[in-house]
Amino acid sequence: MPSAATIQTLTQLSYLIAAALFILGLKRMSSPVTAVSGVRWAGLGMLLATLATLVFVFIGASTFNLALVVGAIAVGGAIAWISGKRVAMTDMPQMIALYNGMGGGAAAAIAAVELYSGNEHNLVHLTMATVGGFIGAVSFSGSLIAFAKLQGLITKSVRFSGQKFLNLAILLVAVGLGTMVVSGINDSTAVVSAFFAAALILGVAMTLPIGGADMPVVISLYNALTGLAVGFEGFVLDNAAMIIAGTVVGAAGTLLTQLMAKAMNRSLGNVLFANFGETSSAAASGVTGSQKAIEASDAGVMMAYSQKIIVVPGYGLAVAQAQHKVWELTQLLIDHGVKVRFAIHPVAGRMPGHMNVLLAEAGVPYDLISDLDEINAEFETADVALIIGANDVVNPDARTNKGSPIFGMPILNADKAKNVIVIKRGQGQGFSGIDNALFVLDQTRMLYGDAQAAVSQLIQAVKAAG
Repeated sequence: MPSAATIQTLTQLSYLIAAALFILGLKRMSSPVTAVSGVRWAGLGMLLATLATLVFVFIGASTFNLALVVGAIAVGGAIAWISGKRVAMTDMPQMIALYNGMGGGAAAAIAAVELYSGNEHNLVHLTMATVGGFIGAVSFSGSLIAFAKLQGLITKSVRFSGQKFLNLAILLVAVGLGTMVVSGINDSTAVVSAFFAAALILGVAMTLPIGGADMPVVISLYNALTGLAVGFEGFVLDNAAMIIAGTVVGAAGTLLTQLMAKAMNRSLGNVLFANFGETSSAAASGVTGSQKAIEASDAGVMMAYSQKIIVVPGYGLAVAQAQHKVWELTQLLIDHGVKVRFAIHPVAGRMPGHMNVLLAEAGVPYDLISDLDEINAEFETADVALIIGANDVVNPDARTNKGSPIFGMPILNADKAKNVIVIKRGQGQGFSGIDNALFVLDQTRMLYGDAQAAVSQLIQAVKAAG
C-alpha cells in the first residue's frame, strides 16, 4: 500500500497534467482549424483527473462508495453520449445551456454538502463554499430558464414594474442569509435551505425578463459563473484540478461575455437589466419602404454570372438544416469561377460560434470563413451578398438610425454590396422584433421560403445558367 504522502504527490501530479491538458485544449479551441483536437485534449485531461480521483481517493480513503461513484459517472456519461449524438444542430444552444446549468448545479451541490454537514470549517473555506454555492445555484436556475426560452417552452419574457427592485431584494436576502451562515450567527438547516432557495429564485428572476436575442450573451455569462463556482468549490475540497479548470473556464467565459456584449455595442448591465430583446417596435426602427421579391431562377442567374459572392448565414439557416445545401451551392459557384466567402458575425445564431459550428458540420473549408473585421471591407466589391436567415447582424439601422434599439452595434456591411439577396420565410421581423432596413433597399431582393428549399432552387438555377 503506497504511503499517504506518495498518494498525495501522485494525485497532485495527475491534476497538474490534467490542468495543462485543459489549458492546451482551450487554446486550441480558439481556432476553428484546431477546435476538434482542442476538445479531445481537454476531454483527455478530464478523463485523467477523474481516474486519478477514483484511484487515489479509493486507495487512501477508509470509506469510499466506489460503486455509487462509478455508477453515477456511467449513467451521466451515457445520457451525455446519447443526447450529444442525437441533438440537432438547431438545438445545440439549448444543450449548451442545459449542460452549463448542470455544472453550476454540481458546484452548488458540493457547497450544500459542506454547509449541511455541520462540520467545522475555517472562515476561508466556509466563505468559499457559500460564495461558490450562491454562484452555482444562480447559474443552475438561470441556465434552465435560458434552455426553456431557447427550446420554446417559455415564449414570452416576464416583465413588470418594479422588477429590478424585486431582483435586488432577492439578492440582498441571499447575501444576508449567506452572511449569517458564514459568520456563524445562524447556520441551521433552515437558514442554509433559505439561502439556496433565494439563490435559485434569483437565477430565475434575472433570466425571465431577458429577450431571446440576448441569449448568446446570457449563455456565455452563465458559463463564466459556472466556472467560477467550480473554482471556489475546488478550494473547499482542496482539489487543484477543480481550481484550475474552474478558473480557466471562468476567465474564458468572462472574456467571451465581454466580446459578445461588445459585438452588440452594449454593456453587460444593459443586457441583464434593459429588458431588450422582444419589445422593439417597427416605429422605433424607422424603417419605411416595401420588400421586393425575386424568383429563384432570376437570383440563380445573377449569382452564376457574379465574380464575388459573400454568404451571411444566420439562425434561419440552422432551423432549415440547409448548411449542406449551401456548401453544395458554394462548390457549384466556385466551379463556375465565382469567388465565394462566408461572413460570420460574433452574435449570429443562438450561442457563441454557432454559425462556425454549423458550417464546419457541412465541411466548409475554414479559409472560406471570415469574421466581421476581416471581411467587412470586401462587401463593397461583392456582386452579391446572400443573406440566409440573418437579421440584426446586417441591419444598417445599427449604423444610421439613432432611434433604433441596436444603434451602434457593429454589423456586417451587406448593404454595401452591389446586390443583396435575402432568403427569408416571410416578411415578419427577426427574433429580436426589429424591422430590418436592409430588406427595403433598392438593391435588395427577397427570396421567400424555407432556406433549404430556396437554396435547392438556387442550385438548379445556377446549373441551368451554366
